[in-house]
Amino acid sequence: MKAASTKKPVIRFAVVESDPLRFAGFRALFDSEPDFELISASSPDIVAQQNIDLVLLGNCYGQNMFDVMSCLKAPRPHLRIIVTGSSMDEQTILKAIAAGAKGYVDAAASPADFVQAIRIVSRGSVWVPRRVLSMFIERISNSPRRIFPTDQVAFTDRETQVLKMLVEGRSNKEIGVPLGIRDRTVKAHVAKLMRKVGVENRVALTVHAITHSLVSPH
Repeated sequence: MKAASTKKPVIRFAVVESDPLRFAGFRALFDSEPDFELISASSPDIVAQQNIDLVLLGNCYGQNMFDVMSCLKAPRPHLRIIVTGSSMDEQTILKAIAAGAKGYVDAAASPADFVQAIRIVSRGSVWVPRRVLSMFIERISNSPRRIFPTDQVAFTDRETQVLKMLVEGRSNKEIGVPLGIRDRTVKAHVAKLMRKVGVENRVALTVHAITHSLVSPH
């Protein structure tokens, strides 16, 4: 009897990039990852192809990036999108995250960062550089109107453990293994934490936990 295969599941994703040289560079980079499958598709094709798990969204042929995100997520609200750009300003990055992007990678980032971002986001987590998270926290902290509820929320011991690891930037799997629970159980805990706090994504939950001193960030 053959041993069980340890091959990683294939991550199928599309790159929306108007610069042919950058697209060629991405293809060369991702071809070296055996579990990556880069699918050539235009924005309308991405919506129709249900086998595409994730989109790396770069320069959109002069189109507004947020319009493209909206067109992609309207029919497929759970489609994971990573935004990439050159010298993207604070306002644009925060707006992209608020609009539903699951990650941001600077165009000048290392190949390893792009690969890691895709792996992290494909597993259901978010990829946000620390400087972007810091900007997000500062913006919320300085806002005259708190967007998060200030009432004290009670967490179970398990929820506190999960939240602490989430703030450390761990994926569902990296949280579940040391706690001896499955990925789907971690996902359920995170969903419950978001409901208790009153936020809609993991980034906002992390920011709330830090700004309200629910856990100590590393």
